[in-house]
Amino acid sequence: MIAALTGIFGIEHLALAEDVVQEALARALQTWPFYGVPQNPPAWLMRTARNLALDVVRRQKIFLEKEPEIIRLTEERSRGPDAPVVPETEIPDDRLRLMFVCCHPQIPPDAQVALALKTLCGFSITEIARAFLTSDAAVAKRLTRAKQKIAEAGILFEIPEGEELSRRLDGVLRSLYLLFNEGYKASAGDKLVREDICAEAIRLAVLLVEHPSGNRPKTHALLALMLLNAARTPARTDGEGNLLRLREQDRWRWDQSQIARGMYHFAQSARGEISAYHLQAGIAACHCTAETHETTEWGKILLLYDRLLELDGSPVVALNRAVALAEVAGPQAAIDAVNAIENRAALESYYLFHAVRGELEAQSNHFPEAAAHFRRALELSEIKSEQAFLAKRLAACEPALATA
Repeated sequence: MIAALTGIFGIEHLALAEDVVQEALARALQTWPFYGVPQNPPAWLMRTARNLALDVVRRQKIFLEKEPEIIRLTEERSRGPDAPVVPETEIPDDRLRLMFVCCHPQIPPDAQVALALKTLCGFSITEIARAFLTSDAAVAKRLTRAKQKIAEAGILFEIPEGEELSRRLDGVLRSLYLLFNEGYKASAGDKLVREDICAEAIRLAVLLVEHPSGNRPKTHALLALMLLNAARTPARTDGEGNLLRLREQDRWRWDQSQIARGMYHFAQSARGEISAYHLQAGIAACHCTAETHETTEWGKILLLYDRLLELDGSPVVALNRAVALAEVAGPQAAIDAVNAIENRAALESYYLFHAVRGELEAQSNHFPEAAAHFRRALELSEIKSEQAFLAKRLAACEPALATA
């Protein structure tokens, strides 16, 4: 709805679109329980939001002459199958189109993705902060800067062509990557996996890869990564929703059709420059093609992580590399690698950092250290299934502590 209204009223009225959509949803919550759900809920919401926006813009003389056209456009967008066909040269999805607007080169790179996640993906400031391992205040400042730049630069709601579109592609891919990650491993809430968010990220990536301007090797690589990871979703939790580690998962439950699709797009990505998405998709492919945890090509995965660390030297990548290193060289080598991570301080508030340290220390029979890390991870985790898993791992350390 925000994307559609922004397309009608202009990107300079992005804040207005956000406000009226929130107000329309609030009115639905207030009225539907008493008067019943309307026959066409999406149309009701869109009409309410449009009318609220029109009430605001009618006060501005510049819109008086455009009011009939605004109403016509809104009604066309609300018709669903009867809406006008989008030209082949345009991206046929409002959300994807607005992602390219959010990733305009005049907006600072760190603010582009934050704006796309907040405006189009419904991320809270806290969720964005977790994705970037930064503070809420820093994210709020990025969003403010981005909206100010849109207003100052007069950025239009339009899809660029050629090289200009390519310049914005990296920001869009980064947004889709973080959107999928939030669905694949939610940062808060009752569910570890939010399949709806994963499916939306994959849907948008498919639209992008089918468009001539988005049909690039790195787009195929990202889509392959999403599909290969999503294929393992059915086996990541047990019947009670408890988290299962990779070695504990029933591989027969992995979605083979999604793995096949993922491998197809991985093959399609095998041309041009290698990106971080290629390397991550390669790691996912190693997992998906291994019959068991023990037969996984951990040496190959470690080499891929080494190359990935060269492209993306983030502490999270270094932490994931340490997990693979433990499978190849043992837990102590992995502990030494974790201790050597640059900018390790950024991981101190990241629960997976302490969960990994706990596992490595436990494998090394350092149970007091393992218990301390599991306790800290338990304090930082906000997902019930993860909390239950970490509590179980902590409890497993206690008998060893008692005999120490």
